[in-house]
Amino acid sequence: MKQNEFTPKFFSLLRSGISKQQISRDILAGIIVGIVALPLAIAFAIASGVSPEKGLITAIIGGLIVSVLGGSRVQIGGPTGAFIVIVYAIVHDHGVDGLTIATFMAGFLILGMGFAKLGNYLRFIPYPLIVGFTSGIALIIFSSQIKDFLGLPIQNLPPDFVDKWLVYGDYMGQINWTAFAIALATVLLSLNFHRISKKIPGSIVVILLSTAVVYFFKLPVETIESKFGEIPNKISMPSVPGIDFATIKLLIQPAIAIALLGSIESLLSAVVADGMIGGRHRSNMELVAQGASNIFSGLFGGIPVTGAIARTATNIKNGGRTPIAGIVHALVLLLIMLLLAPVAKLIPLSCLAGILVVVAWHMGEWHHFFSMMKSNRMDVLVLLTSFFLTVFFDLIIAIEIGMILSSFIFMKRMSEATSIETTGNLLDPKAENEGALFEEELTGIPKNVLIYEINGPLFFGASQKFQEVITDLNKQPEILILRMRYVPFIDATGINRLKEMCTQLLSKGTTIIISGANHEVKHELLKAQLYTIIDKHNILSNINDALERSKHLIAEKEDTRI
Repeated sequence: MKQNEFTPKFFSLLRSGISKQQISRDILAGIIVGIVALPLAIAFAIASGVSPEKGLITAIIGGLIVSVLGGSRVQIGGPTGAFIVIVYAIVHDHGVDGLTIATFMAGFLILGMGFAKLGNYLRFIPYPLIVGFTSGIALIIFSSQIKDFLGLPIQNLPPDFVDKWLVYGDYMGQINWTAFAIALATVLLSLNFHRISKKIPGSIVVILLSTAVVYFFKLPVETIESKFGEIPNKISMPSVPGIDFATIKLLIQPAIAIALLGSIESLLSAVVADGMIGGRHRSNMELVAQGASNIFSGLFGGIPVTGAIARTATNIKNGGRTPIAGIVHALVLLLIMLLLAPVAKLIPLSCLAGILVVVAWHMGEWHHFFSMMKSNRMDVLVLLTSFFLTVFFDLIIAIEIGMILSSFIFMKRMSEATSIETTGNLLDPKAENEGALFEEELTGIPKNVLIYEINGPLFFGASQKFQEVITDLNKQPEILILRMRYVPFIDATGINRLKEMCTQLLSKGTTIIISGANHEVKHELLKAQLYTIIDKHNILSNINDALERSKHLIAEKEDTRI
């Protein structure tokens, strides 16, 4: 284990030293990211079905812990759009208290994943699966914002995608055109304000403008205050949620969903950040930090925390290169909550809806989605399956089914990559050309000796092919040499099929010789006690020794016959 694997990046950088110039750049980046995070934290909380201060609490507590304990130099933690789907469903089914407990439980799950070093394996989640559920989440976020975007007077909005649009259809005659104009202006300004200034976030400008216009002109649109009342300007004391075994059983699936999605998105964000700064994050330490941030978010009544790709990118683009920027971002949000809560309550909900529509647009990465539609049909199958399951059913189901489907596709491709070739001495004339690739390496193959070369892993996906090829022999040779120089590994199923085949052939008078197995494969064969079926002297390191051994065995048989 590397000594620094579980050392936070912040501590490593403090030991190595941070220049005053970099500290100045980090402080400026942290202030900018804190301002950018303000409307997002509020919007994500409202879209998730909880009060706006919970989003701020999550960004403050989670952002601070992720930066202090994380394995990335530049990761910004907080609430994200990806969690809207899960959080909204949990609040709908179990209430806000259920969400707090699920977040608390998920924190320990992520913590365990980090200490178990599972961060090294989450990177193997297939890209089509990630694009599929991410695009599905983006579509659901867009769908959830139509009510406030159009100012529709809907009291209880159903959580299901199809049901939402059916309800929208019933209310389309009651659009609040003022709210719609604010939301549309928010989208246009947010998408295009970078043409005016790349330093000032467009979302902040549009919030300030829309809030001022609505307040001074008394426009008839819903605001945070009209829906949620006052935004508290303090953080309540932490309290441990009441958890018993019945509660764990009830909320374990939502907690697993939070843990899986939080882990995946955090490490994805860290990987993206590495590419932007040329760094390398510590994946397991990042999971430990994310787990701790979710535990403390739950203690303070917040919502799930994860790495935020957009805010992390904003941090990097503004010069942030150390966790100091993330710490400053959390402190800026704390000051805003303490001092400006009376102003923040005046923000119109249609403006926040417009911001989330922009978030959904960027999150969807539709150019990747449609470009992948032209790729391998198996990848397209995983992409569309995870997308439609996310939209119409449930995110955790989409991830589970997507992973299972991806695993089966991988096994199929690996089994197809495993080939079994034979020499021209094979009695089936169709196989003669297949053996030509390695037959020319050999001279003096004795009569009645058959050589099979296995190329690729001999695992459970390919073992059936192996058994079928061997058992399809028209005539049993005296000696069968299995050349295994290109077998990187063999699993329990492959060993079992090999033992069955050896037992069957030996009963018919065929001697088995294994040639060229690497150290790992040979170790597995010996550990499985294959030598009780095959003589130890028949497990050889190269083909020449195997041929010499076959000549010796044939000579012994001839002497016996004489």
